[in-house]
This record gives sequence, C-alpha cells and structure tokens, in this order.
Amino acid sequence: MDIVKDIQPVTTFRNRSAEFLNHIRETGRPLVLTVNGKAAAVLQDAEAYQRLLDIAASANAGEGIRQGRDDVASGRAVPAAEAFAMLRAEHDIPR
Repeated sequence: MDIVKDIQPVTTFRNRSAEFLNHIRETGRPLVLTVNGKAAAVLQDAEAYQRLLDIAASANAGEGIRQGRDDVASGRAVPAAEAFAMLRAEHDIPR
C-alpha cells in the first residue's frame, strides 16, 4: 500500500473518482477513503473483492470441517442414523 496514493479524503475521491477508479484497476490495490482524517471506507476492484469472498468462504468451510473432526474425536458426535431417529422422535415425525 502506498499511503500517499492509496489513502485519500472522500472529498478528493468525489472530485477525481474516474482517476482513482483507473488507479485501482491498474494497480490492483484498494483505496482507503477518509472522513475527517479517519478511515471510513475501502474501495477495491470487483475481481479483488470476489477473490476475497472466495478465500473467506474456503476458510469458513475448512474451519467447519476442522470443528466437525474435533467433535468426532471428542465424542460429541453421533452416527447420522441415530441423529435422524432422535429428530423423528423429538418432532413426532413418522418414518
């Protein structure tokens, strides 16, 4: 991140938005917009944002798998057939 080019007041962005959008597209770096000297928003290329979403989804799935494996290893899991039988009994669902 280049703090001179990549952090800008929102008023400057408003006046030169096309220039900043080109800069984001060319560099691939996000732009931090400030209000009264404090970070208020981050503007980034749509492709970079999609990559970030994909990484987050993958990490979330990996964490779910890790937690499931921990549950099985710690005896906090039951076989699927048993879980379904418990749900049917609890909610009076016929077979």
